[in-house]
Amino acid sequence: MISITRNSWRGAVVAAAVVATAVPAAAHHAFSAEFDADQPIDLKGTVTRVRWVNPHSWLYFDVKGEDGTVTNWGVEFGAPYQLAKIGLQKSDVAPGTEVHVRGYRAKNGGPYGYAVTVTLPDGRTFQTGGAQDAPSAKTASSAR
Repeated sequence: MISITRNSWRGAVVAAAVVATAVPAAAHHAFSAEFDADQPIDLKGTVTRVRWVNPHSWLYFDVKGEDGTVTNWGVEFGAPYQLAKIGLQKSDVAPGTEVHVRGYRAKNGGPYGYAVTVTLPDGRTFQTGGAQDAPSAKTASSAR
C-alpha cells in the first residue's frame, strides 16, 4: 500500500501547476508560424485604423502602388503595454498619420505583415514587434 504524505501531495500540486501554466505559453504563436523572414516589407502609407488590443496591436494603412492602386495593409505590433513602455501611444499613429513600416510579410501572401519598426513623420522610430523569434530591426532595414 502506498502512503502519500502531505509534503509529497503539495509537491504534486505544485508540479501540476507548473505544467498547466507552461501550456498556454507554448500555445502562443511564434513569428515563424505566421510570418516569412525571407519576405521583408518596406512600406510607406497613411494610417486608416489602429487596434490597440492584447495580445497584439494592429496598424492598418493605405499604401499607394507604383501603378496608382491603393492597398490597405495590416501589420502586427506588440502588446499595448510593451508599446507604451517604449513611448509609442495610440495617438501617435492616429488615422491620417503618415507612417513608414519595416518588417516581414505574412505567409498567407495577403497584405499583412509583422512590423519590426514604424517611423513617424517627426522622425521618431519605434521597435514595434515583440516576438522573441522575429528577425531584428537591423535585418529588416538592411533587406530593402
